[in-house]
Amino acid sequence: MSNEFHDENNLYHFSYRDPNAGSHAESAAGSIVEPAADPVVTNTPAQPKKHHRGAGRVVALILSCAVISAACGFGGAILAQNGSRTGKTTVQQSSRTASTVNVKKVDGQTLMSPAEVYASTVNSVVSINCSAVSTNIFGQQTESASSGSGFIYTADGYIVTNQHVIANASSINVTLYNGDTYPATLVGSDSDYDVAVLKIDAKDLPAVTLGNSTDVNVGDTVMAIGNPLGELTFSMSSGIVSCVNRAINVEGTPFNMIQVDASINPGNSGGPLMNLYGEVVGIVSAKYSSYADTTVEGLGFAIPINDVQSIISDIMENGSVTDKAYMAITAGTMTQQMAAQYKINATEGVFVYSVEDGGAGDKAGLKLGDVITKLNDTQITSMEDLSAAKKGFKAGDTVTLTVLRDGQEITTQLTFDAQPQTTDDTTDSSQSSGNGYNNNNNDNNDSNGYNGNGYSDLYDYFFGRH
Repeated sequence: MSNEFHDENNLYHFSYRDPNAGSHAESAAGSIVEPAADPVVTNTPAQPKKHHRGAGRVVALILSCAVISAACGFGGAILAQNGSRTGKTTVQQSSRTASTVNVKKVDGQTLMSPAEVYASTVNSVVSINCSAVSTNIFGQQTESASSGSGFIYTADGYIVTNQHVIANASSINVTLYNGDTYPATLVGSDSDYDVAVLKIDAKDLPAVTLGNSTDVNVGDTVMAIGNPLGELTFSMSSGIVSCVNRAINVEGTPFNMIQVDASINPGNSGGPLMNLYGEVVGIVSAKYSSYADTTVEGLGFAIPINDVQSIISDIMENGSVTDKAYMAITAGTMTQQMAAQYKINATEGVFVYSVEDGGAGDKAGLKLGDVITKLNDTQITSMEDLSAAKKGFKAGDTVTLTVLRDGQEITTQLTFDAQPQTTDDTTDSSQSSGNGYNNNNNDNNDSNGYNGNGYSDLYDYFFGRH
């Protein structure tokens, strides 16, 4: 089993892993909690009942205070005596009538209270429970459980969640707010965007309404509905937007995030982030807690919905992302050590180790030893910068690259290829991170089309054998 499924010490630790799940299916199933009956959609909550026992407790408290006051001085004694002579204790009771929580149509025009947002959208949120089977060193199969959240994307049963929620899962079950549970099929996923699409056999489901994440401002009120701890199903937390366009790096993969101070916990992954219009503006995806044993609160992150709409549509139609921008090169982050070793007047940028014959980089004139310093107007200082910049483009798009070659700065036009599909559901590319060869275990390389000889190519280049 992948380490991702167990690792709690990274930005992905909020897809909840049941710590008590063992090698038996019973323990995995034991963490599933049936959702409670809808407490909000009911328009008029029941009035609180008056209990004489409660009044008695108030009297006892008052009397106790009075006795304590009597020990403090003469004035207190007088109060106690007056209270005992009248024999009356007055409790102030509010006459306020209960407020009504209405279920409203999410139309992008109607501003709602948080209670109304919950009542109007909770039926579009789902709980996701996964199990994964692995084989230990003794050849025994063990089963582990994890939980996350998601939301109904279309009325005919497409569900959106995070890729890390369902990674390596052997079975996936989706539970609706009404308690109905369905086995889910993985349509496809993509780790570069941490998005997965599931399908359940159901119709006429209450789909969410998508908002415009570019309209989100710092200070806006937002709400997250999800499945914290895998047990507290359909819980809502709220807060404000702390930052937009926050660059977050997760194990070498760059993400553009909405930062929020709403409570985000294990199990919230994949759930919707909503505005006060009830629209989904993001996918809850990360809680910042990667500093060893340090517990960080008030720092949650969501993927802007605008960044992944086309990705979701592509997965729904093709089962994978078919138009990811691909440069067909092997590259890595430039370092001071490399600059000194190869006598290159640059300490930042992306060093080109190899160029795939006939690929986008080759057609753009890129060569071994080039250092990419800019993509259009975006400064490129590392592979993370290049990967993040590429996310804004798709296959067929043309960009301008600024390249340092033999001490001279040149520009060239590059038209992206479509990234080749792999057998892995995540369609990860295999990229080198600066070691001069094609490393199939590293996720920072741009090319899986180059099949080796990195070391010999570098030797030839720098020692004049090319």
